[in-house]
Amino acid sequence: MATRLLCLLCAAVAAAALAPARLAATHTAQLMRTASRSGTVCMGNTNDFKVGLTIEFDNSVWRVQEFLHVKPGKGSAFVRSKLKNLETGSTLEKTWKAGEAFPDAQVDKEEMQYSYDDGDDMVFMNMETFEEERIPRADIAKNDFIKEEMLLTVLKWRGKAIDVQVPKSVQLKVAETEPGAKGNTAQGRTEKPATLETGAVVNVPIFIETGELIKVDTDDRKYLGRVN
Repeated sequence: MATRLLCLLCAAVAAAALAPARLAATHTAQLMRTASRSGTVCMGNTNDFKVGLTIEFDNSVWRVQEFLHVKPGKGSAFVRSKLKNLETGSTLEKTWKAGEAFPDAQVDKEEMQYSYDDGDDMVFMNMETFEEERIPRADIAKNDFIKEEMLLTVLKWRGKAIDVQVPKSVQLKVAETEPGAKGNTAQGRTEKPATLETGAVVNVPIFIETGELIKVDTDDRKYLGRVN
């Protein structure tokens, strides 16, 4: 009898220990089913922050421009961020709790070709349907690395074009740079500024000349090498 009572007691303790995990799993499953039915986007948190990340809050879409994780000596950790509203162009400085959740922006992607400028707008064309989208140049990150006829991915939110994904690396011609002078290396100078065909300015080795095709990192705005 004592042995049976001990077994029943152990089983009750085990069931009680498993109850919270089962409840959490059930709750998670319910949330996932609700999200699936409602079309809710995936959730992220401040640990996922990176420059260029597109998020949703306050019924609008924002791009992370800057962020800083702060761990004070006292109190809870937090994250400072600078966000740009991709609908209005306004900026916002927002402080988040560390690990605070937010919905990733549900954006559609469409391959389009950069065609021309129309005032302050850059015009992109779908080469299959020939439909055009206009996006203010100021709203496009890294716009000075985009050249005419370049194929790019245009991001749309709720049917509206809001941003353009510029590749991490591009190949562009050097439109203007000063000649590399002999003796500069010996004097400690190894780089010089160069203006590319799209207007972007990057530092290049002193041996690079006007007219050369080079590869550039658009995130860091750095020279990666010559293109043969």
